[in-house]
Amino acid sequence: MTSFVNTLHAKTILIATQNEKKRTEIGEILKDIPGVLLRSPDDFPFLPRVEEDGNTFRENAMKKAVPLAKACNTWAMSDDSGLEIKALGGRPGIYSCRYAGTNATDEKNIEKVLSELKGVPRGRRTARFVCAIALASPQGLFFVVEDYCEGFITEEPRGRCGFGYDPIFYVPEHNKTFAELSSSIKNRISHRAKALEQFKEKLQPLIRNL
Repeated sequence: MTSFVNTLHAKTILIATQNEKKRTEIGEILKDIPGVLLRSPDDFPFLPRVEEDGNTFRENAMKKAVPLAKACNTWAMSDDSGLEIKALGGRPGIYSCRYAGTNATDEKNIEKVLSELKGVPRGRRTARFVCAIALASPQGLFFVVEDYCEGFITEEPRGRCGFGYDPIFYVPEHNKTFAELSSSIKNRISHRAKALEQFKEKLQPLIRNL
């Protein structure tokens, strides 16, 4: 009965991403917030397609969250994230998921990055993951948060966990790539984990004031 009542009075939030691995990661980090019921795009048929043509991660996160919250008549959170490599002038940046082409696989994106960094010494292979998360209601934007994780790009992929550029993103503190870390560690130190901690801090007062 308690579970039913909590669900009945929970605030529904759409996790506005089609990336299932990203949704799983977000859901795992946010699962313990009381008064929140997380939903995926599969729960909302006929969602409008949103063009991610902003100039920054923050702009893209906002561009997705606001119209989808209005279309679904519920709160929506949207994540835009990617990899910035100093030696490449910040590329792939906001084009991270399609760096090797519109329908590029993770493997093709990694292959392109490594080819562009061929011959670049370790000390100049610094990079950071960036994550921006926006929360909106049908009436408009609540807030946007952004955070980072610093590291280096390896010379070849390592590890089988994670997704995206995780196999080539090396974290010196753990002497491993993101793809070699357990999900429990990654969900504590990653750019998305840090941004979601900020997200939770801003979300909880909104939930309490409903």
